[in-house]
Amino acid sequence: MNDTVRGTIEMSAAMAILGTIGWFVIMSGQPIMDVVFWRCAFGALTLLVICAGLGLLRNGLPLRVIGLAALGGAAIVINWVLLFSAFSRASISIATAVYNTQPFMLVGFGALFFAERLTLTKLTWLTIAFAGMVLIVGAAPDAGDVGTNYFAGILMALAAAFFWAVAAIVTKKLKGTPPHLIALIQVCVGVVMLAPFANLSHLPADPWSWAMLATLGIVHTGLMYILMYGAIQKLPTHLQGSLSFIYPVVAILVDVTAFGHRLHLSEIVGAAAILIAAAGMNLGWTLWRSRAPA
Repeated sequence: MNDTVRGTIEMSAAMAILGTIGWFVIMSGQPIMDVVFWRCAFGALTLLVICAGLGLLRNGLPLRVIGLAALGGAAIVINWVLLFSAFSRASISIATAVYNTQPFMLVGFGALFFAERLTLTKLTWLTIAFAGMVLIVGAAPDAGDVGTNYFAGILMALAAAFFWAVAAIVTKKLKGTPPHLIALIQVCVGVVMLAPFANLSHLPADPWSWAMLATLGIVHTGLMYILMYGAIQKLPTHLQGSLSFIYPVVAILVDVTAFGHRLHLSEIVGAAAILIAAAGMNLGWTLWRSRAPA
């Protein structure tokens, strides 16, 4: 099996695992702060074993690297809290679709802080994604039983995408640092951040809840990171971007099959517009042919 095939299998598996995360969050039956805390705790134990097994703990890291990884970890943890909170408000499908506005957050950061040029193609994709957002928000009055607060869920998913982009910008500064170590620092930061807010005096009493929480840490954090980082090392960027859209597709299928959520037509069109625009942005699709110089 060559590297491309192996990387494709690893990336597909990682994105499929990620697509099921909403089901485990909701079925755990625990408050969101507790869910994210235990995800970080179980994830930290898993990644500690992995890093030790790979020999990544033998050499120390510079304080600058630890500080940047911790900053990115804070952003990632806030991102998880917001996204998981959005699931029960706007549904897994809509929250995941809105969350995939991440590429546009990165483009905005690039234009604001790194003087990157906004091309006509990028602006067009941004406009299509914004139109999709308008359709999704407009569906709120007729959204039925999608959640307790539809509009708040959309705002939370958008904020989660924003903090993901912050973490991505910070992580770019850590080029050359083993990604498993970065992930370990991030989840350890999450344990410290959320310990004061987690309900540690009243732990889950049933094995089911513990199984859900452990799976979120071991499978959706530890195993998912191993698969994803392994795939990134083997695949070209365009193929990584293509396979990343397995995540929202699986999330929508889980929402439909497990929770019986049915998207309204405007929500379907809006979600499709966001995902197509995100794909265009990630994969570098061009909409305008540039004229050859005279």
